[in-house]
Amino acid sequence: MPRIKAGKTTRKRKKKIFRAAKGYRLGKKNKYRQVTEQVDKSLQYAYRDRRNKKRFFRSLWISRINAACRLQGLSYSRFMEGLKKANVNLDRKSLAALSVEDDKSFSELAILAKKTLAK
Repeated sequence: MPRIKAGKTTRKRKKKIFRAAKGYRLGKKNKYRQVTEQVDKSLQYAYRDRRNKKRFFRSLWISRINAACRLQGLSYSRFMEGLKKANVNLDRKSLAALSVEDDKSFSELAILAKKTLAK
């Protein structure tokens, strides 16, 4: 029985990893050991940062809402409390978009929040 070598399989596996390392610099794109280490590390970073991205955007939205609230004479926490009591179910993403794009409707929401807090 002839000996079967794994050339095709090895080449296919290596090619897949080299393709993932396209665009890397120096030996990290063409030296197999460095390529595998860097691709593994890159995948770890990608996994971690998919979660960090959610965190980052939430804090960005909160900062934008807070800045717009301060212009209306409210703090962020009081504004959110007023909206919750008024049963306004808008998420932070849409509130941040409103604060940036549509000042008039955001100021109406701030007035509504103030009224419900005064009760």
